Formats: sequence, structure tokens, C-alpha cells
Amino acid sequence: MSLSVDNLLGIKYLNQKDLQLIFETADKFKEIINRPIKKVPTLRDITIANLFFENSTRTKLSFELAQKRLSADVVNFSASQSSVKKGETLVDTVNNILAMKVDMVVLRHSSVGAGVFLSKHTKTTIINAGDGTHEHPTQALLDSYTMIENIGDIGGKNILIVGDITHSRVALSNILALKLQGANIKICGPNTLIPKYLTNLGLEIEFDIKKALNWCDVANVLRVQNERMDVNYFPSIREYRKLFGIDKEMLNSLDKKIVLMHPGPINRGVELTSDVADSDQSVILNQVENGVAVRMAVMYLLAQNK
Repeated sequence: MSLSVDNLLGIKYLNQKDLQLIFETADKFKEIINRPIKKVPTLRDITIANLFFENSTRTKLSFELAQKRLSADVVNFSASQSSVKKGETLVDTVNNILAMKVDMVVLRHSSVGAGVFLSKHTKTTIINAGDGTHEHPTQALLDSYTMIENIGDIGGKNILIVGDITHSRVALSNILALKLQGANIKICGPNTLIPKYLTNLGLEIEFDIKKALNWCDVANVLRVQNERMDVNYFPSIREYRKLFGIDKEMLNSLDKKIVLMHPGPINRGVELTSDVADSDQSVILNQVENGVAVRMAVMYLLAQNK
């Protein structure tokens, strides 16, 4: 079996069989990375360039570790130390890197659609590691994979996405992935941080956090992205915490035990208190581990398509 796509530009380009294949492949790689010898020679002759035009810690480290576990040659690119500062275009930058015989590009960019644009102007394999506030496909894949590990088949399960939906690339990718798998999805957050297009996707919106948590099997909590806000979307952090923050008291008052997720980084004391983030209901560190296995699976499968 192979993926139906040659690039991973967004979840919207994948089908249900693609997701299943990625998850089955990730199972094998997760077993490998938990062995004493964690490296396999699968991508020994492949060179991968990590092009990050925006700051990143978790995603960049996760991709780099996944590449090294697969024995790929890795080139790391930082926009702040490159000719982009001198006015070089994205296409010129990438073509210069490709001239050095790079096989695959992992791209994070602040512009929506940067990966799609690049795929039309270059002949390399592109993996979207986040384009603006649009999509972050590998995060959605690892989130779904983690949900399946914890609650089984997602079809028919209740999944809640809480927080800053407007500025999140994780939210849209998660929604698309969950819909492909037949999950029930609900959104919770301040009205000012929920884009109007979500109603067109047939999603229900709940403004009462306790009702939303009582409804769900899994809550995927997103941080407030202050760095993307040029105006105030709510009166204060204190008010946000009071209306949409999750603490241990609230968690203990629910009718059932739910699974808590967060793509990171966490604003501790805002969307989650520390005792919640570190509780036995939290699978946040499990998401991080799964991120390496899922990204190994994606790169391996795309390399097979070349």
C-alpha cells in the first residue's frame, strides 16, 4: 500500500485509507524507537532539509529526531541566518537548497499555502510543518494516533477542541482528521476566538466549559496565541482562565474521566493548571513520543512514493 499523495500539504488532501496506513506504519516505528537500538537504515540515502521560517521547538526537534532515527542526512535551515534577510525569495531559497541534491523539504512558514505554492514550483517532496494559521497536518495525525491509543476507534467518539481556534493551525487540521474518522466534534472558547466558518463545517459550539467537558471523551486544549494577536480578543487573561481554564477541581467534578491533550507549548495557569497538565488524565508527553513515530511514518511513506 502507498499514500494517495506525493506531498503532505494538509489533511484536506488525504483520505481515510491514508490515515490508516500512516497509523499502521507509526505502530511499527513506535516499537523501533522503544528498542535499545533505535535507529533503522530505512532512509539512509535520502537527504532532508528542515526549512523553518518561523520559530519552533517541539516540531523541529521531533522532525529532526525522526529523520535521524531513519538514518537520513539532515540539513537544518534558519531563516534568521539566511539570505532571506537579504531579500531572497522562498522559491530561490529552496531551489538553491535542492541544487545540492536534497530529496525532501520539511517547511514551516508564516504564509498560508506556502507548501502548496512551493510544490507547484519545485520538484521535491514537501511536508507542511505549519503554514500560518492554516494547517499543521503532522500534529493532527499524532493527535489522532494518541486518541486511538487511549480510547480506541475514534468513530462515534466525542472530541472537544478548547481554546484559541482563530489563530490555531492545529485546530483546522484536527477537525479535518477527526471528520475523516467519523468523530463527533464540539468547539469551546470565547466567541471572539472562534471563526465563523466553523459552522459551515457542521460543528457545534459550546460556550460553557463544564458542559463541554462533561460531553467529551477527549479534550484537546489549545493555548491562547498572544503573539498572533494585534488586538484584544478578550478582556484579560484572568477572565479567560476563569471562563475557559481547566483546573483539578473542575476535572474532579465531572461525571466521567476524560483524556486531556495539548499540542504545546502550554501556558500553565491559563488554559491548564499544572496539576491538570501533569495528572494521570493528561497524555501530553505521550503526544510528544507519538510525534516522532508518526513523522517517521510520514517521511518513510512519502519516500516510497518517489
